[in-house]
Amino acid sequence: SALVREELAKFIGTRRCAACQGSRLRPEARHVFVDDRSLPQLSALGVGEAQAYFENLELAGRRGQIADKILKELRSRLGFLVNVGLEYLTLDRSADTLSGGERQRLKLATHMGEKVDLYILDEPTTGLHLADVEHLLGLLDRLVDSGKSVIVIEHQQAVMAHADWIID
Repeated sequence: SALVREELAKFIGTRRCAACQGSRLRPEARHVFVDDRSLPQLSALGVGEAQAYFENLELAGRRGQIADKILKELRSRLGFLVNVGLEYLTLDRSADTLSGGERQRLKLATHMGEKVDLYILDEPTTGLHLADVEHLLGLLDRLVDSGKSVIVIEHQQAVMAHADWIID
């Protein structure tokens, strides 16, 4: 109940871990480097910055062979996040600090990597700024252009005006 949550909230706090300095990584992981950056440094990058870093990263020889599949997947996933307008988020950001719109776009980006033919979105523009709505509409256009079916439940006239079909 709300009363119990309010009472328990007095005992809940957030503080940075002294051992990992808030990176939430084990010591072994904190000492892994990709080229010249540690994993905590890479996690502190914004998604757009991380995408640019990994797009330009070239590892030679055996290191390149080992990293090839990982880099391909990483570039793809970062690309999905950029495509839904989340390039400003940092990778080390806690999920509980995301807005409703950011969560919704993150969920959409997660599903974009799957082999899905039909997307059903329930009011995907809720909580989004106008620029983000434009970005989302572009993304939905790309999904349709790639042969996917997209059904959107929406009340914003600007989004409905963009539709091929409207069912009332």
